[in-house]
Amino acid sequence: MAERDYYEVLEVPRNASPDQIKSAYRRLAKKYHPDRNRGDKNAENRFKEVHEAYEVLNDPAKRRVYDLHGHAGVRGGYGPAGGAAGWRPGAGAWRPGPGGARVYTWSSQGGPAGSDVPIEDLEDLFSVFGGGGGSGVGGSPFEDLFSRMGRAGRRSRRSPSAAEAPPAGGLDVEHELSLSFEEAIRGVQTDLRISRDGRTETVRVKIPPGVRDGQRIRVRGKGQASVDGSQRGDLYIICRVRPHPYFRRVDDDIYLDLPLSLTEAALGAKIEIPTLDGKTLLTVPPGTPSGAKLRLKHLGVQPPGKSERGHQYAVVRIIPPRELTPEQVQLLERFRAAGENSPRRDVGW
Repeated sequence: MAERDYYEVLEVPRNASPDQIKSAYRRLAKKYHPDRNRGDKNAENRFKEVHEAYEVLNDPAKRRVYDLHGHAGVRGGYGPAGGAAGWRPGAGAWRPGPGGARVYTWSSQGGPAGSDVPIEDLEDLFSVFGGGGGSGVGGSPFEDLFSRMGRAGRRSRRSPSAAEAPPAGGLDVEHELSLSFEEAIRGVQTDLRISRDGRTETVRVKIPPGVRDGQRIRVRGKGQASVDGSQRGDLYIICRVRPHPYFRRVDDDIYLDLPLSLTEAALGAKIEIPTLDGKTLLTVPPGTPSGAKLRLKHLGVQPPGKSERGHQYAVVRIIPPRELTPEQVQLLERFRAAGENSPRRDVGW
């Protein structure tokens, strides 16, 4: 299968800025992350493809090699370490390009022949061959080039070293953090053991109140160091909130199922229920139906950046008795005989 163009993988143009490349990587890595696509092999492969493309295009030196030589270049097939591209001498060695620039035809060793590379000046031609001799057919490609241009001698150009290339930024690091329901609501400060720069370190982080399951918290400068150590990526904490035994969260509101007996629902009652702030007394109005939501104002979640908390809702669940005493049966029979209203009278059947 042919390898996809790295720019196409990251969905950016070839002249994309470093910030555009980083933004595209973060968006796609989040979209295809294995934790969000468990069991999806296609998503896993896309995640690896996106990561590979980012590693090349985020590094200015690697990106220049890739722009000149494609995938074969970043695989180590070019430059002083891997040898130069094979030269194809003859009448077709170069042709006029846009604006009068010469376009030289070269073929990679072990790769497809006839790839065209636009060269705007002679110095750029030397950079294609890594600043050294080639393995072209029939002698040095430079001698062949100079003879065609009617010039004698050779011209050398020192290859740029890795130290002269702009330093690549450090890579970001992701770490999953399991939180209890209360920790996610109230916030917590904790120590994380993360792997970065080839070793395991302890990093103290603060999780703000009100985080949701799956939310990413960014900690600046706590990611991988760049090659030259001048920059660091960021640490992204992925919050995984464990379920609560009886609370559940919907947006900034908290829901709690409230079981009621027949008499409590029919006659009303005062019930002590739990909240995030402790227990409180809830008044159940007479005639409360099953499924009713009784609101306790501003006892929900305090989201970051908002001045008011959400609400808490007690959702009524009427639980009929499983067993009745003879006396209870008589009382209910008397209640029915007294003219009980049918709960189905308004449903339109």
